[in-house]
Amino acid sequence: MNAIDEMKPGKVTAVILAGGKGRRMGGVDKGLIELDGKPLIEHVITRIRPQVDQLIISANRNIERYQRYGYPVMTDQIKNQGPLGGILAALQQCQSDWLLTQPCDTPYLPSDLLFRFHNTSMQTPATLYTVHDGHRSQTLFSMVHQSLAKPLQEYLDSGNRKVALWLDQQDAICVNFSDQPNAFVNINTNEALKNIQNKPDHFQFKEVSSHIK
Repeated sequence: MNAIDEMKPGKVTAVILAGGKGRRMGGVDKGLIELDGKPLIEHVITRIRPQVDQLIISANRNIERYQRYGYPVMTDQIKNQGPLGGILAALQQCQSDWLLTQPCDTPYLPSDLLFRFHNTSMQTPATLYTVHDGHRSQTLFSMVHQSLAKPLQEYLDSGNRKVALWLDQQDAICVNFSDQPNAFVNINTNEALKNIQNKPDHFQFKEVSSHIK
């Protein structure tokens, strides 16, 4: 497997993980919560779509609503597996060599996400990469090679669900985003949503060139 040659836009499918239960927000479908007049899923689509050729949405409810965006919508094949269940289903269904994962509740994700994953792969070939924002790993922002579908299935079959543990087991390579930690601010509580709405200027980011030759 030649990771350097394969991680190009035409070889990458992005999956937006919108299949969670939103327990900390009263069970709402977080992808459909509105920020600045539009659902969070739309913010994520706007920022990730220019970076990849293929996009899919992982959701377990409001399927018809998500289908209106014009992208394939898939559900977890096995329920109650957490975000790794959505990632596994995406790996099993997409045709790309690489799967770029991101949650639906992080509306300001970097415009150079794929670019930095690609640059890191040029220096350190591997099958799994994940974001580090300078403070901690952002485990749901990962680049997963198709060859990891079977190991992930086995991990879930063993009863494990923790994303960080699986990344550690697979020797994931960290990709540095310490210069833009606010890009990974996620909305998983009503308080977090209120804070972002009250301080919009704090979460505005300059666009970064992300062209991959």
